[in-house]
Amino acid sequence: MLTTADLTPILREAGALAMAQWPGVGQTVESWEKGPGDRVSEADLAVDAFLKQRLGALAPDAGWLSEETVDDTARAERRRCWVVDPIDGTRDFLRGRAGWCVSVALVEDGEPVLAGLEAPARDEVWIAAKGEGAFRNGERLRCSDCAELVGARVPIHDLPKSERDLTKVFQPNSIALRLAMVAAGEADMVLTMRWGAEWDLAAAVLLAREAGAISTAATGEPYRFNKPDPRIFGTLTTTPALHGPALERWGGRARDIAEDTAHPSQ
Repeated sequence: MLTTADLTPILREAGALAMAQWPGVGQTVESWEKGPGDRVSEADLAVDAFLKQRLGALAPDAGWLSEETVDDTARAERRRCWVVDPIDGTRDFLRGRAGWCVSVALVEDGEPVLAGLEAPARDEVWIAAKGEGAFRNGERLRCSDCAELVGARVPIHDLPKSERDLTKVFQPNSIALRLAMVAAGEADMVLTMRWGAEWDLAAAVLLAREAGAISTAATGEPYRFNKPDPRIFGTLTTTPALHGPALERWGGRARDIAEDTAHPSQ
């Protein structure tokens, strides 16, 4: 059975590999658009190749799902699968900002059981194992006890006028780090209502849950990872008391958006 001790040194090496190419320390890294508004860099590919080799050796029976690897859907037939985003928050990475991380999760039977985020520009390593808690730099994490939507802290750049009963806090580009803020009690809720992919959230969902938070799709549906189609519709990650009220307030809108945009061609 793999443990956080098995995963942590690999995460640290992956973070060091990314840092060696980070513009924030004066490096120059080549990047290009792989789709409209979706950039990738040499660092993403280097970290992806490193992780695929090292994690593959750690669990040879596990499938592989990564943002930067062409997907082989046969992985969904395996009980275990690594779900990886080599650099989550590429926009911040390329701009020399610290809001990015390496995100790794091991999924078993559709659920993340081992997870880590390595955020070297912030000197942080986040780690969790199912049933064993979540930790940042060795310190156990616990989500806040916020029970009221009014004043709840949300990592976001700007709040729409209709949502200004919430409290805006700093938003890193990495969605995984935003969920980690809920785990650490630095935010009370993260809500996104758009299609993403399993690699965006698999690791951070386990971190949040192990810190006592509730994390589902934006529609309230439970997550299941390592599906043949790895798309997922957003996230609603909150303190325990906020999830029901938040779903009541935004769940209908999330379901409407999900239905209207369900097909990739749209």
